[in-house]
Amino acid sequence: MSNVEKAVANFAAGFNCSQAVFAAFSEQLGLSEEKALKVAAGFGGGMRMAETCGSLTGAFMVIGLKYGATEATDQATKKKTYAIIEDITKRFSQRNSFVTCRELMSCDISTSEGIKTASEKKLFSTICPKMVSDAAELLEEILAEN
Repeated sequence: MSNVEKAVANFAAGFNCSQAVFAAFSEQLGLSEEKALKVAAGFGGGMRMAETCGSLTGAFMVIGLKYGATEATDQATKKKTYAIIEDITKRFSQRNSFVTCRELMSCDISTSEGIKTASEKKLFSTICPKMVSDAAELLEEILAEN
């Protein structure tokens, strides 16, 4: 199973979008799936505020795990990591027009009214799986390029 398929399967199993993406890639980068699921738990639904899509923040965590600086003075690594984050954000936006959960779903799921709308319109089973798949696909491309 590819990382993209695993991310989509994770989401279908009930994990949030951020968990789905981060956990799909974590073990190949030396972090257990269990720890990845815990770390990403609070980032779904645009950090529960309908902000940056959780699928994208899950990808950010993978990028940080793979390329992030471990020395505070390592400016070159920090710069490279930020450039990769900017790249995936740009690609995600080009694919989907937006990067925020609120805009991607056309409702604010940080409110009870928004959750109701998203549920009624089945957005969690239509929009969200595509965002998970897109973030994972873009992440695979970027990891291969870097």
